[in-house]
Amino acid sequence: MRAVNVRTASLPDAAAVAQVHHTTWVTTYGAILPPEFWATATLERRVATWRRWLANGAAPLVAEVDGVVVGVAMAGEAVEQEDIPPVRDAQLYLLYVLAEQHGTGVGQALLDATLPPGTPAQLWVAEDNPRARRFYERNGFVVEGARVVDTTMADLAEIRMVR
Repeated sequence: MRAVNVRTASLPDAAAVAQVHHTTWVTTYGAILPPEFWATATLERRVATWRRWLANGAAPLVAEVDGVVVGVAMAGEAVEQEDIPPVRDAQLYLLYVLAEQHGTGVGQALLDATLPPGTPAQLWVAEDNPRARRFYERNGFVVEGARVVDTTMADLAEIRMVR
């Protein structure tokens, strides 16, 4: 297994982080979301978004293997989603790892660095993403019962998991 380096992202990482974010979305949601969604969910827009977030102080963690960004994760204060109040103080906002790195420990390294084991937290995950749900379950998260349908993402159903 290659060494995984986890560090805080900075503005020069915007394109690499966006590439991971976009690629993982296409891999995970490509067959779930309609073509109309992908007409605007482009890599170029993702790069611009990450440049803006990083310039405004976002501090996600990235995972590198051989100097290449292969994953990204970000957590912070839990927020309301679709009028559903948070049930934990901390929330995992995102954790994405390139498919070729699945099962290598990259996702685990990112999760552990972002939310150390046992940290009470919540997250929202696509209901139709069994791989991610199993990963979070192995890390102590359970389905809590809240569910939202994200109309901005072609009615993608998400469920809340907590630990």
